[in-house]
Amino acid sequence: MAGRPLLGILGLGYLGYLILFFSLNPIHGSMGYDKKVQVSLYYEALCPYCANFIVNHLAKLFQNGLISVVDLRMVPWGNAWINPNGSVVCQHGADECLLNTMEACTIAVYPDVNQHFSFIHCVERLTLENRHSEWANCFQITGLDTVPIDCYNNGDGKVIEERYGKETAMLNPPHRYVPWVIVNNQPLQEDYQNFMAYICKAYRGSPKPKACRSLSTEIELTEKADSIPEVCYIGE
Repeated sequence: MAGRPLLGILGLGYLGYLILFFSLNPIHGSMGYDKKVQVSLYYEALCPYCANFIVNHLAKLFQNGLISVVDLRMVPWGNAWINPNGSVVCQHGADECLLNTMEACTIAVYPDVNQHFSFIHCVERLTLENRHSEWANCFQITGLDTVPIDCYNNGDGKVIEERYGKETAMLNPPHRYVPWVIVNNQPLQEDYQNFMAYICKAYRGSPKPKACRSLSTEIELTEKADSIPEVCYIGE
């Protein structure tokens, strides 16, 4: 794999931070204390449909300002599973396991959604361009420090990923594919690309965000269109 080598980088020790991180980021289901809409994306780094959704659809939340009323959680586990010997197997191979963990570490080290989403967006854009081996360049591109690499190397990333794996396994109904989008506890399933319409419907604050006022016609046309779901199914 090209890119920055991972071996030989000393870990910093994140045990205390991980406890705080997960206490502030519970399994999806508990509603926030404010009026923000809870949105969770369950995905895997090398599923092309996940990459396309993140780069060309989810990113619009940041472009149109709708992110201001959204509590966005990214859960990079997807269709991975754990073997009896404890090793993690990812649907698209070892590179995907690496990137899932690196993105999980970035979320933990940089809990600000603007920061960690910028890194994830960069990596997933490279995935769409068949250049995911250049993932380490995304630290420089986004202006973030490479501390998440330490998180990966010292094993803390594995702990985070196992937590995400357990969370994904507890989804009800169970996820059948990725991307799997949940808005205020409602799985959108095949209609995930209409996520902004669900956000606008769920938002109870006033006034409605400007982005919501221009969605109705676009959503109506999208709902009427026949399409094949763009997803990576479990086991494929």
